[in-house]
Amino acid sequence: MGRAFEFRKERKFKRWASMSKIFTRLSRDIIMAVKEGGPSPESNYRLKLLIQNAKAANMPKDNVERAIKKGGSTDQSDYKTLVYEGYAAHGIAVLVETATDNPTRTVANVRSYFNKCNGSLSTSGSVEFMFEHKCHFKIAAAEINIEDFELEMIDYGVEEIFKDEEEDVIMLYGPFEEFGNISKGLDEKGIEIIESGTEYIPTTTKELSEEEQKDVDKLIEKMEEDDDVQNVYHNLR
Repeated sequence: MGRAFEFRKERKFKRWASMSKIFTRLSRDIIMAVKEGGPSPESNYRLKLLIQNAKAANMPKDNVERAIKKGGSTDQSDYKTLVYEGYAAHGIAVLVETATDNPTRTVANVRSYFNKCNGSLSTSGSVEFMFEHKCHFKIAAAEINIEDFELEMIDYGVEEIFKDEEEDVIMLYGPFEEFGNISKGLDEKGIEIIESGTEYIPTTTKELSEEEQKDVDKLIEKMEEDDDVQNVYHNLR
């Protein structure tokens, strides 16, 4: 088992505090996908995968259709994906992934969260080198022989495959740049993707005391409450 397995085992893809936050994040992803590739999931593969993610999160169909409609509207503001880097208290590296229609507002908010929690917003490249940008896919375990399947998927860019016994699914991980190739490989094999996405995985982690960890958790919670924030990554063990 590799780093992705350990990362998932430790965090179990920490869920947002509320369903509304999940739906807000998915809606913005869908809007951006429609802006970039059009409203048809048949011709816009990214949109197709996001609709699958929405289904996996039990997002109502009306919400999905509303987001697609907004994405195709000329009145809808354009969202940009921006990643901010910084340090939480006790030297913990933090990456903040945002989707925003107002970068000035977003960076001001992110900076204020760092400052209020004894952290600091850093310059681009100061933290990202401590993480690997990965793509991931969740598929049904079914009758798949993982060892044989891994050999088949290596040609498409997959680096790590493992079974999540708790959810009874198979997880595939690869470099961010191989997202399209891995998607294509699964499609060619007729395997339905339950959920997919990208994330930053720390190359090393740092352990803190229980009290020190509370300081970092306070910052992460503030970040995740912000509607512009999509994901928060860190190297806290």
